[in-house]
Amino acid sequence: MLVAFIDTVHSILKERLTAAGMTCEDRFKISREEIIAGALTHIEGLVIRSRITLDAELFNALPNLRWVARSGSGLDNIDLNVAQKRGVKVVNSPEGNMDAVGEHALAMLLNILHKINKGNQSVHNRHWLREEHRGEELGSKTVGIIGYGIMGSCFARKLSGVGCRVIAYDKYKSGFGSEKVEEVTEDQFFSESDIVSVHVPWTAETKAMVNDEWFSRFKKPIIFMNTSRGAVVKTSALLNALDNGIVRSAALDVIEFEGRSLEGLELSKDRAELLEKLLNHPEVTITPHVAGWTVESYKKLSSILADKVLLKFR
Repeated sequence: MLVAFIDTVHSILKERLTAAGMTCEDRFKISREEIIAGALTHIEGLVIRSRITLDAELFNALPNLRWVARSGSGLDNIDLNVAQKRGVKVVNSPEGNMDAVGEHALAMLLNILHKINKGNQSVHNRHWLREEHRGEELGSKTVGIIGYGIMGSCFARKLSGVGCRVIAYDKYKSGFGSEKVEEVTEDQFFSESDIVSVHVPWTAETKAMVNDEWFSRFKKPIIFMNTSRGAVVKTSALLNALDNGIVRSAALDVIEFEGRSLEGLELSKDRAELLEKLLNHPEVTITPHVAGWTVESYKKLSSILADKVLLKFR
Protein backbone atom coordinates (compact mmCIF):
# COMPACT_ATOMS: atom_id res chain seq x y z
CA MET A 1 0.00 0.00 0.00
CA LEU A 2 1.34 3.44 -0.98
CA VAL A 3 0.91 6.17 1.62
CA ALA A 4 1.69 9.89 1.35
CA PHE A 5 2.35 12.08 4.39
CA ILE A 6 1.48 15.65 3.37
CA ASP A 7 1.85 17.02 6.92
CA THR A 8 4.45 16.30 9.58
CA VAL A 9 3.41 13.98 12.41
CA HIS A 10 5.29 11.93 14.99
CA SER A 11 7.62 9.40 13.37
CA ILE A 12 5.94 6.46 15.13
CA LEU A 13 3.12 6.48 12.57
CA LYS A 14 5.46 6.09 9.61
CA GLU A 15 7.52 3.50 11.48
CA ARG A 16 4.49 1.34 12.27
CA LEU A 17 2.97 1.59 8.79
CA THR A 18 6.33 0.75 7.22
CA ALA A 19 6.77 -2.21 9.55
CA ALA A 20 3.37 -3.46 8.40
CA GLY A 21 4.56 -3.45 4.79
CA MET A 22 3.29 -0.10 3.59
CA THR A 23 5.45 2.25 1.48
CA CYS A 24 5.41 5.77 2.91
CA GLU A 25 6.35 8.96 1.05
CA ASP A 26 7.14 12.28 2.77
CA ARG A 27 5.39 14.98 0.72
CA PHE A 28 5.30 17.71 3.34
CA LYS A 29 5.70 20.58 0.86
CA ILE A 30 3.39 19.34 -1.87
CA SER A 31 0.89 21.97 -2.96
CA ARG A 32 -2.77 21.73 -3.75
CA GLU A 33 -1.96 22.54 -7.37
CA GLU A 34 0.53 19.69 -7.60
CA ILE A 35 -2.01 17.23 -6.25
CA ILE A 36 -4.62 18.42 -8.75
CA ALA A 37 -2.02 18.03 -11.50
CA GLY A 38 -1.70 14.34 -10.64
CA ALA A 39 1.31 14.10 -8.33
CA LEU A 40 -0.45 11.63 -6.00
CA THR A 41 -2.62 9.58 -8.35
CA HIS A 42 -0.83 6.43 -7.20
CA ILE A 43 -1.51 7.01 -3.50
CA GLU A 44 -3.86 4.71 -1.55
CA GLY A 45 -3.46 6.24 1.93
CA LEU A 46 -3.10 9.87 2.95
CA VAL A 47 -1.88 11.32 6.27
CA ILE A 48 -2.83 14.94 6.92
CA ARG A 49 -3.32 17.57 9.59
CA SER A 50 -4.82 20.89 8.53
CA ARG A 51 -2.55 22.36 5.86
CA ILE A 52 -4.64 21.29 2.86
CA THR A 53 -8.41 20.98 2.47
CA LEU A 54 -9.61 17.74 0.92
CA ASP A 55 -12.59 18.83 -1.15
CA ALA A 56 -14.22 17.23 -4.19
CA GLU A 57 -11.56 18.60 -6.54
CA LEU A 58 -8.74 17.00 -4.56
CA PHE A 59 -10.58 13.73 -4.10
CA ASN A 60 -11.00 13.57 -7.88
CA ALA A 61 -7.23 13.94 -8.23
CA LEU A 62 -6.70 10.92 -5.95
CA PRO A 63 -8.39 8.09 -7.87
CA ASN A 64 -6.74 5.26 -5.90
CA LEU A 65 -7.29 6.73 -2.46
CA ARG A 66 -8.68 4.22 0.06
CA TRP A 67 -8.22 6.01 3.36
CA VAL A 68 -7.34 9.32 5.01
CA ALA A 69 -5.78 9.57 8.46
CA ARG A 70 -6.23 12.98 10.08
CA SER A 71 -3.87 13.62 12.99
CA GLY A 72 -5.97 15.34 15.65
CA SER A 73 -9.69 15.73 16.21
CA GLY A 74 -11.06 18.21 13.66
CA LEU A 75 -12.37 16.92 10.35
CA ASP A 76 -13.49 20.29 9.02
CA ASN A 77 -10.86 20.27 6.27
CA ILE A 78 -12.20 17.02 4.80
CA ASP A 79 -15.40 16.83 2.75
CA LEU A 80 -16.86 13.80 4.49
CA ASN A 81 -19.79 13.53 2.10
CA VAL A 82 -17.46 13.16 -0.86
CA ALA A 83 -15.31 10.70 1.06
CA GLN A 84 -18.35 8.57 1.82
CA LYS A 85 -19.53 8.61 -1.80
CA ARG A 86 -16.06 7.59 -2.94
CA GLY A 87 -15.82 4.84 -0.33
CA VAL A 88 -12.79 6.49 1.27
CA LYS A 89 -12.46 5.68 4.98
CA VAL A 90 -11.58 8.62 7.23
CA VAL A 91 -10.04 8.20 10.67
CA ASN A 92 -8.84 10.76 13.20
CA SER A 93 -7.30 10.62 16.65
CA PRO A 94 -9.03 12.91 19.15
CA GLU A 95 -8.19 10.42 21.89
CA GLY A 96 -4.53 11.35 21.40
CA ASN A 97 -4.80 14.91 22.64
CA MET A 98 -7.95 14.88 24.76
CA ASP A 99 -5.93 14.88 28.01
CA ALA A 100 -3.83 17.79 26.78
CA VAL A 101 -6.93 19.80 25.88
CA GLY A 102 -8.62 18.97 29.19
CA GLU A 103 -5.60 20.01 31.23
CA HIS A 104 -5.09 23.19 29.21
CA ALA A 105 -8.71 24.21 29.66
CA LEU A 106 -8.47 23.54 33.39
CA ALA A 107 -5.25 25.55 33.62
CA MET A 108 -6.76 28.53 31.82
CA LEU A 109 -9.80 28.42 34.06
CA LEU A 110 -7.78 28.27 37.29
CA ASN A 111 -5.57 31.07 36.00
CA ILE A 112 -8.61 33.32 35.60
CA LEU A 113 -10.27 32.41 38.91
CA HIS A 114 -7.08 32.84 40.93
CA LYS A 115 -5.83 35.88 38.95
CA ILE A 116 -2.45 34.29 38.40
CA ASN A 117 -1.44 36.27 35.31
CA LYS A 118 -2.61 39.53 36.87
CA GLY A 119 -0.85 38.81 40.16
CA ASN A 120 2.36 37.84 38.40
CA GLN A 121 2.35 41.04 36.33
CA SER A 122 1.60 43.12 39.41
CA VAL A 123 4.56 41.70 41.33
CA HIS A 124 6.86 42.19 38.34
CA ASN A 125 5.77 45.83 38.39
CA ARG A 126 6.97 46.00 42.01
CA HIS A 127 3.48 45.95 43.57
CA TRP A 128 2.41 43.60 46.35
CA LEU A 129 -1.38 43.81 46.23
CA ARG A 130 -2.99 40.95 48.07
CA GLU A 131 -6.63 42.03 48.37
CA GLU A 132 -6.74 43.10 44.71
CA HIS A 133 -5.78 39.56 43.72
CA ARG A 134 -8.13 37.62 45.97
CA GLY A 135 -9.27 34.64 43.93
CA GLU A 136 -12.36 32.47 43.63
CA GLU A 137 -12.57 28.72 44.19
CA LEU A 138 -13.59 26.53 41.29
CA GLY A 139 -15.27 24.16 43.72
CA SER A 140 -18.01 26.72 44.34
CA LYS A 141 -18.95 27.05 40.66
CA THR A 142 -21.14 25.30 38.12
CA VAL A 143 -19.22 24.53 34.94
CA GLY A 144 -21.36 24.16 31.84
CA ILE A 145 -19.94 22.12 28.95
CA ILE A 146 -21.52 22.46 25.52
CA GLY A 147 -20.66 19.57 23.22
CA TYR A 148 -20.17 16.30 25.10
CA GLY A 149 -17.92 14.38 22.75
CA ILE A 150 -14.42 13.12 23.45
CA MET A 151 -13.05 16.55 24.39
CA GLY A 152 -16.04 17.68 26.45
CA SER A 153 -16.25 14.43 28.38
CA CYS A 154 -12.50 14.47 29.06
CA PHE A 155 -12.74 18.01 30.45
CA ALA A 156 -15.56 16.81 32.72
CA ARG A 157 -13.26 14.06 34.03
CA LYS A 158 -10.51 16.61 34.73
CA LEU A 159 -13.01 18.67 36.72
CA SER A 160 -14.37 15.70 38.69
CA GLY A 161 -11.72 15.86 41.38
CA VAL A 162 -12.12 19.58 42.02
CA GLY A 163 -15.53 19.39 43.65
CA CYS A 164 -17.36 21.76 41.34
CA ARG A 165 -20.72 20.98 39.78
CA VAL A 166 -20.40 19.95 36.13
CA ILE A 167 -23.33 20.11 33.74
CA ALA A 168 -23.39 19.40 30.02
CA TYR A 169 -25.67 19.98 27.05
CA ASP A 170 -25.32 18.27 23.69
CA LYS A 171 -27.91 18.75 20.97
CA TYR A 172 -27.16 15.35 19.45
CA LYS A 173 -26.56 13.20 22.54
CA SER A 174 -28.57 12.00 25.49
CA GLY A 175 -28.24 9.51 28.30
CA PHE A 176 -24.64 10.43 29.13
CA GLY A 177 -25.21 11.67 32.67
CA SER A 178 -23.01 10.11 35.36
CA GLU A 179 -21.54 10.81 38.76
CA LYS A 180 -19.08 13.15 37.00
CA VAL A 181 -21.55 15.18 34.95
CA GLU A 182 -25.23 16.12 34.94
CA GLU A 183 -26.98 15.99 31.60
CA VAL A 184 -29.14 19.13 31.33
CA THR A 185 -31.53 20.76 28.90
CA GLU A 186 -30.49 23.72 26.78
CA ASP A 187 -32.47 26.08 29.02
CA GLN A 188 -30.77 24.70 32.15
CA PHE A 189 -27.39 25.13 30.52
CA PHE A 190 -28.04 28.83 29.91
CA SER A 191 -29.62 29.49 33.30
CA GLU A 192 -27.33 27.53 35.63
CA SER A 193 -23.78 27.88 34.24
CA ASP A 194 -21.21 30.07 35.98
CA ILE A 195 -18.49 28.95 33.60
CA VAL A 196 -19.03 27.87 29.99
CA SER A 197 -16.61 25.71 28.01
CA VAL A 198 -17.21 25.13 24.29
CA HIS A 199 -16.31 21.71 22.84
CA VAL A 200 -18.30 21.50 19.60
CA PRO A 201 -16.85 20.58 16.19
CA TRP A 202 -16.57 23.15 13.41
CA THR A 203 -19.43 22.60 10.98
CA ALA A 204 -21.74 24.75 8.87
CA GLU A 205 -24.17 24.58 11.79
CA THR A 206 -21.70 25.67 14.47
CA LYS A 207 -20.02 28.45 12.48
CA ALA A 208 -20.65 31.69 14.45
CA MET A 209 -22.91 29.68 16.78
CA VAL A 210 -21.71 31.83 19.66
CA ASN A 211 -23.22 35.16 18.65
CA ASP A 212 -25.07 38.05 20.30
CA GLU A 213 -28.32 36.11 20.61
CA TRP A 214 -26.48 33.13 22.14
CA PHE A 215 -24.82 35.26 24.82
CA SER A 216 -28.10 37.05 25.59
CA ARG A 217 -29.62 33.77 26.81
CA PHE A 218 -27.42 33.52 29.93
CA LYS A 219 -29.15 34.38 33.17
CA LYS A 220 -26.00 35.45 35.05
CA PRO A 221 -22.46 36.62 34.21
CA ILE A 222 -20.19 33.82 33.03
CA ILE A 223 -16.56 32.99 32.43
CA PHE A 224 -16.34 31.92 28.77
CA MET A 225 -13.87 29.39 27.38
CA ASN A 226 -13.25 28.06 23.86
CA THR A 227 -10.77 25.31 23.00
CA SER A 228 -12.69 23.97 19.97
CA ARG A 229 -12.48 26.08 16.79
CA GLY A 230 -12.20 29.83 16.49
CA ALA A 231 -14.91 30.15 13.84
CA VAL A 232 -17.49 28.87 16.33
CA VAL A 233 -17.32 32.21 18.16
CA LYS A 234 -18.16 35.57 16.62
CA THR A 235 -15.53 37.86 18.10
CA SER A 236 -17.67 40.98 17.91
CA ALA A 237 -20.36 39.20 19.94
CA LEU A 238 -17.83 38.11 22.58
CA LEU A 239 -16.53 41.67 22.90
CA ASN A 240 -20.10 42.96 23.22
CA ALA A 241 -20.78 40.39 25.93
CA LEU A 242 -17.64 41.46 27.79
CA ASP A 243 -18.59 45.13 27.53
CA ASN A 244 -22.16 44.40 28.66
CA GLY A 245 -21.09 42.30 31.64
CA ILE A 246 -22.58 39.06 30.30
CA VAL A 247 -19.05 37.63 30.16
CA ARG A 248 -16.78 38.37 33.12
CA SER A 249 -13.63 36.94 31.56
CA ALA A 250 -12.75 34.88 28.50
CA ALA A 251 -10.11 32.21 27.90
CA LEU A 252 -9.49 31.36 24.25
CA ASP A 253 -7.11 28.85 22.73
CA VAL A 254 -8.63 29.46 19.30
CA ILE A 255 -9.85 32.62 17.55
CA GLU A 256 -11.79 33.21 14.36
CA PHE A 257 -8.87 35.01 12.72
CA GLU A 258 -6.91 31.79 12.24
CA GLY A 259 -6.27 30.74 8.68
CA ARG A 260 -7.63 27.48 7.29
CA SER A 261 -4.30 25.81 8.02
CA LEU A 262 -4.54 26.93 11.68
CA GLU A 263 -0.86 27.89 11.49
CA GLY A 264 -1.28 31.67 11.41
CA LEU A 265 -3.71 34.58 11.19
CA GLU A 266 -5.52 35.88 8.12
CA LEU A 267 -6.65 39.48 8.51
CA SER A 268 -8.31 42.16 6.44
CA LYS A 269 -8.05 45.73 7.71
CA ASP A 270 -11.42 45.70 9.46
CA ARG A 271 -10.72 42.31 11.05
CA ALA A 272 -7.28 43.52 12.17
CA GLU A 273 -8.99 46.27 14.16
CA LEU A 274 -11.32 43.73 15.76
CA LEU A 275 -8.37 41.50 16.67
CA GLU A 276 -6.58 44.50 18.19
CA LYS A 277 -9.57 45.15 20.42
CA LEU A 278 -9.64 41.51 21.49
CA LEU A 279 -5.91 41.46 22.27
CA ASN A 280 -6.12 44.66 24.29
CA HIS A 281 -9.08 43.62 26.42
CA PRO A 282 -7.93 43.15 30.04
CA GLU A 283 -10.31 40.25 30.65
CA VAL A 284 -9.27 38.10 27.69
CA THR A 285 -6.59 35.39 27.89
CA ILE A 286 -5.44 33.86 24.59
CA THR A 287 -3.09 31.00 23.75
CA PRO A 288 -2.03 30.16 20.14
CA HIS A 289 -4.10 27.02 19.46
CA VAL A 290 -1.84 24.85 21.60
CA ALA A 291 -4.31 23.20 24.01
CA GLY A 292 -3.78 19.86 22.32
CA TRP A 293 -0.05 20.31 21.71
CA THR A 294 2.05 18.55 24.32
CA VAL A 295 5.09 16.30 24.16
CA GLU A 296 2.89 13.38 25.11
CA SER A 297 0.01 14.12 22.74
CA TYR A 298 2.35 14.51 19.77
CA LYS A 299 3.23 10.83 20.02
CA LYS A 300 -0.20 9.59 21.10
CA LEU A 301 -1.93 11.24 18.13
CA SER A 302 0.19 9.21 15.71
CA SER A 303 0.17 6.01 17.72
CA ILE A 304 -3.63 5.98 17.84
CA LEU A 305 -3.82 6.70 14.11
CA ALA A 306 -1.53 3.74 13.50
CA ASP A 307 -3.82 1.52 15.58
CA LYS A 308 -6.87 2.56 13.57
CA VAL A 309 -5.26 2.35 10.13
CA LEU A 310 -3.70 -1.05 10.77
CA LEU A 311 -6.92 -2.41 12.24
CA LYS A 312 -8.78 -1.58 9.02
CA PHE A 313 -6.13 -2.00 6.33
CA ARG A 314 -3.42 -4.41 7.43
